[in-house]
Amino acid sequence: MALLIHMLACAFGLGSWVAVNGLWVELPLIVNTLPEGWELPSYLTVIIQLANLGPLFVTVMHKLCPGRLKEHLVIYSILSIGVVSCILLAFFWDETTIVAGASHSTAFFIITFFLSLVDCTSSVTFIPFMMQLPAKYITTYFIGEGLSGFIPGVVALAQGVGIAKCVNFSQPAGNQTENGNSWMLQTEYLPPNFSIQVFFFFLAAMMCISLAAFCALNRLLDRFKLSSKNLMPDTAASVCSGLDNPGAETGGEEVNQQAEGTCQSNSKYSVYQLTFIYFMVVWVNAATNGLLPSVQTYSCMPYGNLAYHLSAALSSVANPVACVIAVFFQNRSLVFLGVLTVLGTGFGSYNMAMAAMSPCPLLQGFAAGQAIIVLSWVFFIGTLSYVKVMVGVILRDWSHSALVWCGAAQQLGSLVGSVIMFPLVNVYHLFKSGDFCNTKCPLT
Repeated sequence: MALLIHMLACAFGLGSWVAVNGLWVELPLIVNTLPEGWELPSYLTVIIQLANLGPLFVTVMHKLCPGRLKEHLVIYSILSIGVVSCILLAFFWDETTIVAGASHSTAFFIITFFLSLVDCTSSVTFIPFMMQLPAKYITTYFIGEGLSGFIPGVVALAQGVGIAKCVNFSQPAGNQTENGNSWMLQTEYLPPNFSIQVFFFFLAAMMCISLAAFCALNRLLDRFKLSSKNLMPDTAASVCSGLDNPGAETGGEEVNQQAEGTCQSNSKYSVYQLTFIYFMVVWVNAATNGLLPSVQTYSCMPYGNLAYHLSAALSSVANPVACVIAVFFQNRSLVFLGVLTVLGTGFGSYNMAMAAMSPCPLLQGFAAGQAIIVLSWVFFIGTLSYVKVMVGVILRDWSHSALVWCGAAQQLGSLVGSVIMFPLVNVYHLFKSGDFCNTKCPLT
């Protein structure tokens, strides 16, 4: 029975962030089809921030009307919405409508909002439900949550990305040529190993597995009426929720650490040190959830669709891997975390610089340039994910209120990053897109 509950807890955790993580790793294929093109990630960062209305509503309801909001009904609802949204996305992801005289992916944006609503709300509903189980099952749940980023990344790698080729395209051009047509090169992408629609059906299947696991866990919980003495006392939430709900990333992956570090004196950190810690929280989340994801297309696509594909998929894998490393290798030194933040910021700065130079970044057209940009994105996500986890550990051990303020700081950073980048990308157009076949760059 214990093995069954472990398997169900892990499967339940899969549904926490699999939809949003799946969207991010599928973007290298989607941006070539939807009219927003390279601007699409900046839209997604804002949509995900708007979806934090879900956890805000749940939190307010718990505060103002304690006991009125039935947790299991909320979970049933959001997982069902997640399943339906993934299925709808498979059929309507490429449908467009004319808004203000321009074609926009309204169906994709609306469905993405509901998927983000599901994943964001899961952070304030899934964990409280799991706290009704013995503590050993909480760790298994977080393994499943980590897999919600790992599995879509691996599947995206198996899916591959369509190789781009240049084909001649004719269009009427008066009498510019003898036959009345002008010729130009057009980029054509060969299909991947399986389609975008199949990938979205895979996400729907993952959500179904999570829903089935929750149904089984809820029945077992009612059936066996686990003793309250086994209830999990710690209220830590998760750090490894992917690109997604930064407001709920509060260090859950460390739940299995030993208790020796949990009773520290409040005098361990000075006011200046706490200020530095919260500054790291704001900056790291601004960078990883707002500033850099908004321009990932501009930093990677000039090197080719394969470079963007590998950057997105491997970055999604790097996040849970960094969290696992943080479980076994914990270093709470503020100096070490500060150095790691500077190192991650360095990788992020390189990524931003390449985006600013788009469509002609350094080493474009060279294998070394492709390898560097992919590794830079992986190390950027990996190093700062480790910092997120360890900051969550530090503040959790400080006090519960410190952890609450940590969540607020994470949300603030992510919101600021998204709000800053959206007008720069979509209004002022400071970042320029290119075309694989027609962009001519000087030799670098």
